[in-house]
Amino acid sequence: MAPLLDYWPELIAVAGVCAALFASAHVVIHKRDTRSAIGWFGLIWLTPLLGSLLYWLLGINRIERRGKDLSDRRSDAVSQLDIPRHESRKPIPRGTADYPRIFQMVRVVSELTDRPLLPGNDIQPLINGDRAYPEMLEAIESARQSVSLVSYIFDNDKTGTEFLDALERACRRGVEVRVMVDGVGAHYSRPTIESELSRRTIPHAVFLPTRVPRLFNYANLRNHRKILVVDGRVGFTGSLNIRESCRLDRKPSHPVQDIHFRIEGPVVAHLQEAFATDWGFTTKEVLSGRRWFPSIEMNGDVWARGISDGPDEDFDKLRLAIHGAIAVAESKLMICTPYFLPDPPMVTALSTAAMRGVDVRVIIPEENNVKLVEWACMAQLEELLERDIRVWLAPPPFDHTKLLLVDNGWSLIGSSNWDDRSLRLNFEFNVECYSEALNAELTDVFEQKLLRSRELTWKEWSARPYPIRIRDGLARLASPYL
Repeated sequence: MAPLLDYWPELIAVAGVCAALFASAHVVIHKRDTRSAIGWFGLIWLTPLLGSLLYWLLGINRIERRGKDLSDRRSDAVSQLDIPRHESRKPIPRGTADYPRIFQMVRVVSELTDRPLLPGNDIQPLINGDRAYPEMLEAIESARQSVSLVSYIFDNDKTGTEFLDALERACRRGVEVRVMVDGVGAHYSRPTIESELSRRTIPHAVFLPTRVPRLFNYANLRNHRKILVVDGRVGFTGSLNIRESCRLDRKPSHPVQDIHFRIEGPVVAHLQEAFATDWGFTTKEVLSGRRWFPSIEMNGDVWARGISDGPDEDFDKLRLAIHGAIAVAESKLMICTPYFLPDPPMVTALSTAAMRGVDVRVIIPEENNVKLVEWACMAQLEELLERDIRVWLAPPPFDHTKLLLVDNGWSLIGSSNWDDRSLRLNFEFNVECYSEALNAELTDVFEQKLLRSRELTWKEWSARPYPIRIRDGLARLASPYL
């Protein structure tokens, strides 16, 4: 042993080289982003042992690996589901005949998902909790067969109590109720809504619970979906959480603007499927049969399809769908999102669309509820503003609305933000909609927001003080983790 100790510097050097070789090999095989690969190569070889250690701790995409493990377990849970797969034989969704490029999105999303595009849906926008919550509560009160509810944030406050009361009454009527809350989102209020669900014996589950939620404000693999389905026929989805702050008519201390949607028609089965998959994964209970998946009649003129997204078999589906939508846009792209941190390829796609003559407009909050996101977002606007992409800053209250509108016929609604956390690391649910009437209604919502907002000009952006620009640039470095 003693002779070996005499050669400890050489042994450490050999160990460092071996570790660097193994780490470098992993980088070459697994890193798709060339810039990321070069950065890790430099760190691995310029800081022996330390660089390799940091790569094994931070550089390996364990999120995707764990997501694939979840995929196997989720597929087992959903394998027995009784899910309608009918698809109309009509060749073109109504409202897209005059927009042939938009119709290309039908094929794009068909390639990404295993769900059919379904006709005959009625989709109604509900602005803020003032409109959405009463309709959601009324639907729960009318339930006769089943209620399924998942919400990222479900606060134990006045609004949350109203939902608890309605769910409890449904249980007493003999309705099958299932409620899912996210392991991090449930802890935005104290005591948590989980304790109340347990006390009232409402069947519920916690998605990937964590023991230290306060330390995971930026935790990954969160269930960010917002879905309510009643009797398998009436659905609600969008970006609205369940919390008092979304009831602007009650003058909350931290008001939040938002949008949700009431849906009736065949696509409600896609909402129920997404919920049932998560529920089966979490509890091992398979929700099947007509109580959960009844036959649904056509109820409107909107063609629609659900898009599930997450770090499992659904990985990158929404990001690719958004890229497709940007590529087919001919006249307008309207984007409203609270967290706007597009990655370089998406920035390039938006810039290219603007150079093709597409009118690209973006609405983001003037004051974000996450300061790091606000600073990083400001740093990323340079290339967009240079390409004549117009950006508006929405005044308080904080606007949590998420919309993507393309030309006059395609709309994307749901829970996803324009950042890596939402598009790569969390479980999301969105609905693509083909309808001139719905697009026009949502365009009006968008334009009303424009009237209340102020446009950020290149002159104003470039005139930011130097220390502010440094702060924003540093925050931008963290954008993949925000």
